[in-house]
Amino acid sequence: MKKYIKLFIIIILLFGAKIIFDKIYYNGKKIDSFNNVSVYYNGNPMNIKGRNLTKSGYNLGLKYQCVEFVKRYYFEHLNHKMPDSYGHAKDFYNRETNDGELNISRNLLQYKNPSFSKPKVNDILVLDKSTFNKFGHVSIVCKVDGNSIEVIQQNVFLNTRDNYDLKFVDGKWELDNKRILCWLRKG
Repeated sequence: MKKYIKLFIIIILLFGAKIIFDKIYYNGKKIDSFNNVSVYYNGNPMNIKGRNLTKSGYNLGLKYQCVEFVKRYYFEHLNHKMPDSYGHAKDFYNRETNDGELNISRNLLQYKNPSFSKPKVNDILVLDKSTFNKFGHVSIVCKVDGNSIEVIQQNVFLNTRDNYDLKFVDGKWELDNKRILCWLRKG
């Protein structure tokens, strides 16, 4: 009987914490920014709140998803529109594009992981799909040190910043994560 009472108390506490948390964080709440471009809270990564379009009708993506932040960042901060304005995060990577060549669908230079070119601030980092995420993930490089990079991202549970180890091996720069496919850069 004590076991069930403890379980009941834990459930009540978790439910109460969720109610409080949901009042503090809600879909669309600004939780971070980089170069005056906001990162918004999305709650559950599968939440979809409609499509975000610019005044001219350019598709930025589904609100509060990772792709929407990356495309909004490139549009607002770098004045860049992608020729292919649709697709999931993993679709930003073009397997047919060689290291350092133009990814035509994004109109950005593509550097495969590993690459002869070191990642730079403002690059888009593209991660492949995973067991729990069939869409992949994209983020913006916001800091580069000698042996690591920091990215800013949207549609992750409050963890808007993440770090990846950076190594120089056999004349190439490599980000130490097998899901990282490439980084894209405005030329």
